Amino acid sequence: MKNNNNNDAFTNALEQLREVQELIHIDKNIFAQLQSPQKVLEVSIPVKMDNGQVQVFVGYRSQFNDARGPFKGGIRFHPDVNISEVKALSAWMTWKTAVVGIPLGGGKGGIIVDPKKLSENELEKLSRGYVQAIYKFIGPSLDIPAPDVYTDPKIMGWMMDEYEKIAGVHVPGMITGKPLSIGGSETRGYSTAQGAFYVIREAAKKMGLEKNATVAIEGFGNAGSFLAEILQKNGYRIVALSDSKGVIVNYMGLDVDEVKKHKDATGSVVGYAGAEKIKTLNIIAQEVDIFIPSALENSITKENVKNLKAKMIVEVANGPTTPEADAILAKRNVMVVPDILANAGGVVVSYLEQVQNSYGYYWSEQEVLAKLENIMVESFANVWEEKMRHSTTMRMGAYALAVKRVAQAMKDRGRG
Repeated sequence: MKNNNNNDAFTNALEQLREVQELIHIDKNIFAQLQSPQKVLEVSIPVKMDNGQVQVFVGYRSQFNDARGPFKGGIRFHPDVNISEVKALSAWMTWKTAVVGIPLGGGKGGIIVDPKKLSENELEKLSRGYVQAIYKFIGPSLDIPAPDVYTDPKIMGWMMDEYEKIAGVHVPGMITGKPLSIGGSETRGYSTAQGAFYVIREAAKKMGLEKNATVAIEGFGNAGSFLAEILQKNGYRIVALSDSKGVIVNYMGLDVDEVKKHKDATGSVVGYAGAEKIKTLNIIAQEVDIFIPSALENSITKENVKNLKAKMIVEVANGPTTPEADAILAKRNVMVVPDILANAGGVVVSYLEQVQNSYGYYWSEQEVLAKLENIMVESFANVWEEKMRHSTTMRMGAYALAVKRVAQAMKDRGRG
């Protein structure tokens, strides 16, 4: 998604891949195939609006790599969706599923739309129309969508219902992030945040940060707000929060529950009585131990990274750090826990949802959390080991592990 710089998302994704190739030197024929998605769909979705007029929306689905299993990735509804972003996100999903060791590939989808301008009826028609357009290319053994920016369990329910109408059978595993009543999993609503917490806890141990470490979170949407709540309950001090309208700061600590109530009532964190408002761009400059970008891509750039004071960055957003900024952070020895590890909790629980759908047997919230914790803690340890083996950054350690796993699967399939 666009913001105030010119970084192209897919160019960034390829640059990261080239950098890891210099480290691990996978087979050149396999590396060549990882330069582009296996398939990219662009579809037109005509929707009869409430005023009787037909509006045509453009949708995408990028299927990057399925060597390790069916394509997997979210669907976002946003006016800034574009083909480069969707391709980049599908690549990152490929590395994300690989780094946590689940048997899935990487995909991503999106529709160019401002969902806030649509009625619920129009939104449902659009959601069903998207499934009609890509039906032949998705399914539990092909490509499994999930929620993303401005999509939610309700939309996943509509999409599953439309798919099943066309298929003529029940196929709960064709999509994840569904409501619990129709095959969703416990914890899915906060799984990204919960997974991020497990990673933050492990990284903080490595950094020697005290339990009451100070935290700034950019973005107070689903993942950011849940993570703020989880961190606060576990002894971290949340001192700065932001959304698209501004930033609030209180170095004594913000009351996350009260901030959530304020945002629910007003639509923004700005104006919360227990804090002061500052310029949006300045959240990166706050004096904190841990900075957590949880908004959109390319929020940490070569222009603003000089203002960063945190000892550790945990990328809950997808692709929040540009390659130029990443290089500067590496020189400064700032630990960056990369997105493909930090925000993988969502896809891990999506995978667990699929497993439950397949068996028709559902685990309790505590059972799902225990499985999520085991996977995230083990994945962090594996990435740390790879980082130490190559004397490199956490990002390159994660990419090295993920790309090697994908390359091995491609080799074993004879795709070299």
